[in-house]
Amino acid sequence: MSPGKRAKSPSIRVALFGAESNALKPEIARHGILRIVKNDPDVVVCYGGDGTLLAAELQWPGLPKVPILNSKVGHHCLRHHPREIITALARQKLTVNTYNKLECAIHRAGKSTPDRVLTPLNEIVVSKGRVNTALRWQLWVDGTPYENGAEIIGDGLVVCTPFGSTAYFRNITRGIFVKGIGVAFITVSQQHVNHLVLPSDSVARVLITRGPALLAFDCAQEDILLETGDELVCRKHPHGATILTCGPVRKLNEPF
Repeated sequence: MSPGKRAKSPSIRVALFGAESNALKPEIARHGILRIVKNDPDVVVCYGGDGTLLAAELQWPGLPKVPILNSKVGHHCLRHHPREIITALARQKLTVNTYNKLECAIHRAGKSTPDRVLTPLNEIVVSKGRVNTALRWQLWVDGTPYENGAEIIGDGLVVCTPFGSTAYFRNITRGIFVKGIGVAFITVSQQHVNHLVLPSDSVARVLITRGPALLAFDCAQEDILLETGDELVCRKHPHGATILTCGPVRKLNEPF
């Protein structure tokens, strides 16, 4: 395991993340090489569930994460005893896994410069902004209009990474994927296929033709309001997320 820029230093700077993460302090204190810090860590130890891991990636993008399960829901969290995991961290015996992230640029109507750029590990979800009004949008893939530019009418859509395909995407499609970018439609009125899996280098552009819509990403606490004419440009983010595990990850749909 190479925890970061300070891999050759005598200590590994560890940030704890999660509502009950202070419970891990005694285990970490057993290893002189591990030092708990609040800023500029080499590695982030997450203690919770999948949401804790996603929130940690939003706060410390790109830094190695060690997700230790402390929740009833934690598909992407390590189920080993915390002492075993922390000992492996101290001995630098954890396995490095890198996962693609999504980049989503939000362009307000008529604007060429993005208002915001999101970089979720899992997904973005665009849903209708009013319960009693369907959302309408168009989709382009690498500049080619989906179904000749047909307007899609429904409850919304999900754009996700392979890592995120085990979440909402799987609930919609009953399947996951291991390469590329996934696009799934939520309760559309037309006879569209309910999902697409695009090559990893694809660019998907979504135009909101009738809003309002709400955009959510990973476990962020905010909803972003989208209006008619707003566009989303989604592609693979150039930098991935690093997750440290007790052994090689064989399948994304199996618990860590």
